[in-house]
Amino acid sequence: MSPRCKKPRNCRCAFKGKAFKPTGTPMSELAQIELSRDELEALKLCDADDLTQEQAGVRMGVSRGTIQRILAAARKKVARALSGGGAIVFK
Repeated sequence: MSPRCKKPRNCRCAFKGKAFKPTGTPMSELAQIELSRDELEALKLCDADDLTQEQAGVRMGVSRGTIQRILAAARKKVARALSGGGAIVFK
């Protein structure tokens, strides 16, 4: 049995192909941590726009539980990049 198809998500962030990295260090020397568009959108909605997970789920067209899982993964990646001096690459 194959996994279910990924439900389309409404993402308005347009950072595809860009990166956030520490200054003074070339990208080739940094660990690159990829942050997907839906992870960036969930972080923006819940942390920057102060929406609840339920409200963010409605905006993105997914359930609150899905937002919770996306946020947990995104926060872990951002924390790893910031504490370890890595680059966040938006895919």
